[in-house]
Amino acid sequence: MKTTLHFQDADTFYEQLLDVHTGLDREQSELLNARLILLLANQIGNREVLADCIQAARQLPA
Repeated sequence: MKTTLHFQDADTFYEQLLDVHTGLDREQSELLNARLILLLANQIGNREVLADCIQAARQLPA
């Protein structure tokens, strides 16, 4: 599992992520996040890597 920055143009991705939530209420925003997580998990596809990512996300400081 990679925990260091591994994708190009992280700032643009972050801006896109913020922009897609514009105008959504909390429930719509949470549903969008859930769909995005499932789409990204499908791209990863490896159950062990996904399990490691889940654990790492839980352990990272807020």
